[in-house]
Amino acid sequence: MAFKDLVIANRSYRGYDESRRVTREELLAMVDCARLTASSVNQQPLKFRLVCEKETVDRVQSLTQWARGLPELTLPHPGKCPTAFIVICQDTQIDPNKTKYLRDVGIAAQTILLAATEMGLGGCMIGSYSAAGVREALALPEHLSPQLVVAIGKPAETVVLTEAGADGNVAYYRDENDVHYVPKWALEDIVL
Repeated sequence: MAFKDLVIANRSYRGYDESRRVTREELLAMVDCARLTASSVNQQPLKFRLVCEKETVDRVQSLTQWARGLPELTLPHPGKCPTAFIVICQDTQIDPNKTKYLRDVGIAAQTILLAATEMGLGGCMIGSYSAAGVREALALPEHLSPQLVVAIGKPAETVVLTEAGADGNVAYYRDENDVHYVPKWALEDIVL
């Protein structure tokens, strides 16, 4: 698959086929790609907690909030939850500054999702979650601070990219068939 096609296929999915379990080996392969990416001053403070056991996945799922742009919906729909998570943590023993490495977190998360897409899976970065609850549910030591939760699973929904409207509205939305639309600016609109 060409790189641009991989990027286009890599959407924020909010519905998954729960019969397709994601394995620890698949999660390890995704993190193996992420560990090779750039890191600020090469400090490499990120650690990755892999979650693929159903009971633990369910606990993490209960601590997340999805699709804040669609407050009228409860997503994922029942029976459409991800079957794995990767929790990206910062090791504060390496550096206690939690904002210094946010770029690293984004780079790692995007790399994980591109690797998942290449495997025929998909995911969603979730920034709205209970950090204290995730730390407790995963028995993380105090020096490992959850920075981002990445859901992983086999996508079971349709996501369509569309052009942003002339009114400048880029809010994502769903139609009556639960198809998820994501408006994007045209290239000529963003190049200065």
